[in-house]
Amino acid sequence: MRIVLLGAPGSGKGTQSQRLVQRFGIPQISTGDLLRSAVARGTPLGLAAKDAMQAGKLVDDSIVLGMIRERLGEADTANGFILDGFPRNLAQAAALDTLLGQVGKPLTAVVLMEVDYRELTRRIAGRRSCQTCGSVYNIYTMPLGKEPRCQKCSDHPPLFQRPDDNEETVVARLQVYEQQTRPLVEYFRKQGLLSVINAQGEIDDITALLVAALSADTVKPAKKRAKRKVARRAAKKAAKSVGKKAAKKAGKKVAKRAAGKSAKRAGKKVAQKAAKKAAKKAAKKPVARKPAAKKKAAKKRAARKGSQRR
Repeated sequence: MRIVLLGAPGSGKGTQSQRLVQRFGIPQISTGDLLRSAVARGTPLGLAAKDAMQAGKLVDDSIVLGMIRERLGEADTANGFILDGFPRNLAQAAALDTLLGQVGKPLTAVVLMEVDYRELTRRIAGRRSCQTCGSVYNIYTMPLGKEPRCQKCSDHPPLFQRPDDNEETVVARLQVYEQQTRPLVEYFRKQGLLSVINAQGEIDDITALLVAALSADTVKPAKKRAKRKVARRAAKKAAKSVGKKAAKKAGKKVAKRAAGKSAKRAGKKVAQKAAKKAAKKAAKKPVARKPAAKKKAAKKRAARKGSQRR
């Protein structure tokens, strides 16, 4: 399975990703974790990312893609992976498609986790995290007492609220999601990869819906790809045949015009030739004399004969 989980902030992508990791044994690849790890290790990409962050700029997509490429080269991604936090816009999605094509690991499924925005606000404002293990809790759905503590770590460290997990920032974050990330829904739908689940309800129920969607998406991926391939070939063939017909039609039209022009030129030549022939014949015929001219000629002949007799 090579999966992307889509959804607005607070839709539960992180929680469900962890459950998929346990269920399928494939790693969750978080771009945030990759950045922090690369910066901590001082890798070339990490140093480039650190410079951008210290300058208050967004980390360039090429740096993030480079980190993803390195991560996909590790052995634990052989059976698949779950991408978390990437892509977030159309440009990143197109670049990711190119990268995954180059490494021979194209996506097999994209699941959109839909949640009502009012519910999202409540989830984000009530979200608390463990700094030790990274587990996420919600004080509204899992009451943890006055001082919430991690239930997974043995020493139960206190939980903390991220600075951007408050109602004031939720509206702005949802606006960014609508403008930049929401268009990915149609992008992946056109590729035949998208499934949509209702991610509002009990965590176990959402997990069941997610697993069912992924199972449906991965049962016949080869057949789906084959169908898309056949459809593309048929479309190309149809386009070629239409092109040939159009060319043939245009060729006939041009030939017809050319034939018409040739016929006109030939007709003119024939007419000119006939006119010349007629003129020559007319020139050879004796000129017909008028009756008056004939009488005068007869008188002259008679007068000549008379004078000869005398």
